[in-house]
Amino acid sequence: MSESPPGEQTASHDQQDDGGRVKPYPGPAGGWGSLKAGIGHILNQGGTLAAASALLRVNQPNGFDCPGCAWPEPTTPGMLEFCENGIKAVTWETTPKRVGRDFFAQHTVSSLQQQSDRWLEGHGRLTEPMRYHRDTDHYEPIPWEAAFNLLADRFNALSNPNRAVFYTSGRTSNEAAFLYQLFVRKLGTNNLPDCSNMCHESSGVAMTESIGTGKGTVTIQDFELADCILVIGQNPGTNHPRMLTELQKAAKRGAKIITLNPLKERGLERFKHPQHPAEMLSPTGGTAISSTYLQPVVGGDLAAIKGICKRVIEMNDDTGTILDRDFIEEHTTGFDAFLEDLRATDWQQIEQQSGLSQQQLSEVAEIYTHSKRVIACWAMGLTQHKHAVPTIQMIVNLLLMCGHIGKNGAGICPVRGHSNVQGDRTMGITEKPSTAFLDSLGKAFNFKPPREPGYNTVETIQAMSQGKVDVFFAMGGNFAAASPDTVHTYQALQRCGLTVHVSTKLNRSHTIVGQDALILPCLGRTESDISSTGPQSVTVEDSMSQVHASSGSRKPASPLLLSEPVIVARLARATFPSDTADWDNLEKNYNLIRDKIAEVLPEQFHDFNDRIKLPGGFYLGNPARDRQWETATGKALFTIAPIPDLTLPAGQLRLMTLRSHDQYNTTVYSNNDRYRGVSGTRKVIFMNQDDIAELKLHDGQSVSIESHFADGVQRCVAGFRVVTYDIPRGCAAGYFPELNPLVSVNSTAVGSHTPTSKFIPVTLSPSS
Repeated sequence: MSESPPGEQTASHDQQDDGGRVKPYPGPAGGWGSLKAGIGHILNQGGTLAAASALLRVNQPNGFDCPGCAWPEPTTPGMLEFCENGIKAVTWETTPKRVGRDFFAQHTVSSLQQQSDRWLEGHGRLTEPMRYHRDTDHYEPIPWEAAFNLLADRFNALSNPNRAVFYTSGRTSNEAAFLYQLFVRKLGTNNLPDCSNMCHESSGVAMTESIGTGKGTVTIQDFELADCILVIGQNPGTNHPRMLTELQKAAKRGAKIITLNPLKERGLERFKHPQHPAEMLSPTGGTAISSTYLQPVVGGDLAAIKGICKRVIEMNDDTGTILDRDFIEEHTTGFDAFLEDLRATDWQQIEQQSGLSQQQLSEVAEIYTHSKRVIACWAMGLTQHKHAVPTIQMIVNLLLMCGHIGKNGAGICPVRGHSNVQGDRTMGITEKPSTAFLDSLGKAFNFKPPREPGYNTVETIQAMSQGKVDVFFAMGGNFAAASPDTVHTYQALQRCGLTVHVSTKLNRSHTIVGQDALILPCLGRTESDISSTGPQSVTVEDSMSQVHASSGSRKPASPLLLSEPVIVARLARATFPSDTADWDNLEKNYNLIRDKIAEVLPEQFHDFNDRIKLPGGFYLGNPARDRQWETATGKALFTIAPIPDLTLPAGQLRLMTLRSHDQYNTTVYSNNDRYRGVSGTRKVIFMNQDDIAELKLHDGQSVSIESHFADGVQRCVAGFRVVTYDIPRGCAAGYFPELNPLVSVNSTAVGSHTPTSKFIPVTLSPSS
């Protein structure tokens, strides 16, 4: 059995996992529960006035972009344009708590490894650069200049630039991301893995092949016109709460909302808007969101969507009026082969592998065929499967059949997580940059960028494990906690000569150190960024390709904090003292960075500095939205995918990982999950009551969980509480990062290399 990863124990009573309580939550998503929770988080962080004043600037035209999710702002934002998640993110950042040199003097890194993730982040904001000293096992202060010189010496001493890896979090601004990738490519490598590799990479790969772009084709205005919205493998009530506003408005005007999700999630059942007084005072239980709610088995979405497509064809055979033949003929290729494959697919196979009946899927097809404008949304419930890419392409197929791409009120909507994860990709954060981007970058900065593809996230872990990485540098994020195969990832990081993390708060990754380690503290989204040329703003790109400015106003948590663009620029100056890039002026004036972005990406970012002054910023555009298909054939592509046989041996369950409601990615705000009725613990496994009985377990019992992958490595976690939940037989669910130790780094989605965190074959046994 593998050793347990750090973080299983806690030292502070108010942070302890106390075994937990489970009590069904009767209310709607939002409502008084959301209001109470938001106020509670403000009070718990102790920065009441600071948080309240900051919240008034969230997602406002002259304010800052919420550091939470990437859901776009409405055309005319309200005075309170934030959700419960936004409150948590802002109060977490504006906390008066500090982690400075005294804290690190009191705690060895070995002792910090034993604390929970929540305990680590809950101590507050980092205040100055720190360097790990192996002989004392403590972090100690290091001046910024010494830190940059240390890094420059390490980079210049590399035997090969590919022995350095540069990870990026999706919260990094466009300006910081652009400078970061420029620095990395000037160094001579494309080793730029990012958080997309672990979440929506499958979406980008699938859509790029099918329609020529990796981005969604809808805007926020399209939700006002759609008469059918598919929500597949997504839980907006917890992960993107502001999306519920659009779903609620759509439901109220009669649009059909069809949900496919293995778990019954409260936000997709009922919602009461906590910022609408009349609605809050109403005795009703909120707005019913989903008109149809189907629960496929974990991994059964491909079979389910293919079944809907098959039924649409059958219905068209009866009437001849359902398919958009003109659109198919003019804008697509591969339809005849797709049609033949659908006809050859057996309904029995569809039912067996989806966990849904032909009648259920036919009802969805009936709604779809009677809808004039259809939007399909999804998130990580689809992207983290072995067959994620063909699943997403089957959704594209479904929309193409009736011409629901490239018209108002219809299209594709992959809902991203981090607030600028899509923008980072636009700025060149990728291990596989296009030739056109590299050509333009090289011309703008007079150098020859490297052409060899770099490491993605999984390849980075494997390369570190094999001793092929000397320096691991992370621009934000929490790599150690977010990555799969926890024990293996920790060991890989510890093989590096130097690990570096640019961060706002202490997290798990700071405790998993290489032979040497640095923590470089940076400004948060809420804080003012003032250079010698005046106040600076950054920009972000939301899930729907809208770019807008973000300007913090709060006094920084420490006078020693630097912004991410400044950190990159000073690192570059130290590493390349004779470089022709004007790093000094780029760090002082972000307008100059935006000018360079416009030079490298002129079609999308022309007049960048002027256009971000427009209310709401500007839309980057999307060729597929205009029915311009940047594919090999110049047309959208119907793809064919066999339905995989996901049958497991007797006694095994399909486990998927997910977030709790009081969590944002690896940041854990509390040990509660309000909508699922769990409080006081995160070590739970949600199961069907019949599976519990068949395995001779009982609700509340403590179990060990062991995963089973083809690589034969034994992976196990212990002490998880069984919780009865509305989930299909043979399926189970639990929280990450606690269950990440079960995910094999060698099991990834075909085509995208995304870890298969949503399909983990497991067996359970009573804990000793």
